[in-house]
Amino acid sequence: MKKITVIGLGAGDLQQLSLGTYRLLKQAKRLVIRTEEHPVVKELRTEGLIMESFDAIYEANDSFEDVYERIVEKLLEMSADQPITYAVPGHPLVAERTVQLLIEKEKSGEIELQIAGGSSFLDPIFTALRIDPIEGFQLLDGTDLKRDDVQMEQHVLVGQVYDAFVASDVKLSLMEKYPDDHEVTIVTAAGSVDEKLTNVALYELDRVMSLNNLTTIYVPPIKDQEQRLKDWSSFREIIATLRGPDGCPWDREQTHETLKRYLIEESFELIQAIDEEDDDAIIEELGDVLLQVFLHAQIGEDNGYFSMEDVLETVGAKMIRRHPHVFAQTQADTTVDVLTNWQAIKEQEKPTVDSLLEGQKRQASSLLTSYNYQKTAAKVGFDWPTIEGAFDKFQEEWTEFQEEVRNGETASQLDELGDVLFTIVNIARFLKISPEEAMWHANEKFKSRFTHVEQCVKQGIGDFSTYSLEQLEEFWQQAKRKEDSHETR
Repeated sequence: MKKITVIGLGAGDLQQLSLGTYRLLKQAKRLVIRTEEHPVVKELRTEGLIMESFDAIYEANDSFEDVYERIVEKLLEMSADQPITYAVPGHPLVAERTVQLLIEKEKSGEIELQIAGGSSFLDPIFTALRIDPIEGFQLLDGTDLKRDDVQMEQHVLVGQVYDAFVASDVKLSLMEKYPDDHEVTIVTAAGSVDEKLTNVALYELDRVMSLNNLTTIYVPPIKDQEQRLKDWSSFREIIATLRGPDGCPWDREQTHETLKRYLIEESFELIQAIDEEDDDAIIEELGDVLLQVFLHAQIGEDNGYFSMEDVLETVGAKMIRRHPHVFAQTQADTTVDVLTNWQAIKEQEKPTVDSLLEGQKRQASSLLTSYNYQKTAAKVGFDWPTIEGAFDKFQEEWTEFQEEVRNGETASQLDELGDVLFTIVNIARFLKISPEEAMWHANEKFKSRFTHVEQCVKQGIGDFSTYSLEQLEEFWQQAKRKEDSHETR
């Protein structure tokens, strides 16, 4: 079987190499190095060691992943004739993609792999920066850095920053979370005689010319919460603090029930911002909707029922499940295909329903718009002094509507009915009742009673057409009596 021994060259020069590692290098029958760009390599060559390098592969490929895969292919070809020793910078198991690919080959039974020692670049970097990793640190790959990988409250080390192109990508990713002028440290050749630390503002990161394969970027943690506001965890901390023992009395008192009206209001305000194509307003209103989501999740966590992780897991699983054309093998070439699949999957997820009204959702309503219009007008004094004025206006509009009904003019009936509804919303405002909530309760009440009527019909001798209106009304009254009995318990 093909045999490959991997040796780490450490982070510094030859003086830092262990005696055992040095002997393995000297005894290697065929020594291959990933790159010439390492202090130990230069010193070993002066001692007469013959080594083959993969630097040419870097020049021949467009992406680092292609480079690493090609190196592994070459290693497998070379080991077909005799065992080889493969030397990599640092420790073989720290930020070394080619070794991870070799481990995959080992698991599949293609090679026999031995991994020898070699100190990683982390220890000399911690020493150079005078930081303690127990405080929390991250080691991230600069060639594949994603904004959401970064934890701003921790020490962040970004390796594999070989050149200005990688540094530019790293800079842009970090600037999505950190202030542009956040000071970072460029660490080069840590632990060697050529060790160098350069402090620069984040926005200048790719303008430094001393970047090479021995470069690591250090991003100091940000402990100040107000400077971490772009971080999800920071917002979650804020919500938890507001509902905590030393937080806000109002926030602590809120429940899922009391927050319902605010979720409705914020959703419609977001819709208004979208309709007005106001990006700044959309940002603000999205934040207000997000606040409601986090508050509900925090309430769930405080009560011990669920957490934000449960919310994310549920919606994430749903998106994967309902997009089999993306995450599985289902074919969906058009939007129609996608919607058809979506509905079919949705039907499979839902339990069998017993009512025609089951699954009906509240849709966008003008009730809240009416409520907000009148609330705004009242703030500037355009309002009845007492609720009696609102009642009188309702009676006036109701009389006018009845007259139009008798006259039979559809257009004017629509207009007058709108006036009636508008005055009812105003009465709700005086009473500090959300018209949306009131309408929702009425809908739920109707749904409950009508479902009872349906059940009575199904238990009887036929369908709706076999019952008189009086019989159906009796079923309805049964439902009302049933509600009354529950309320008196």
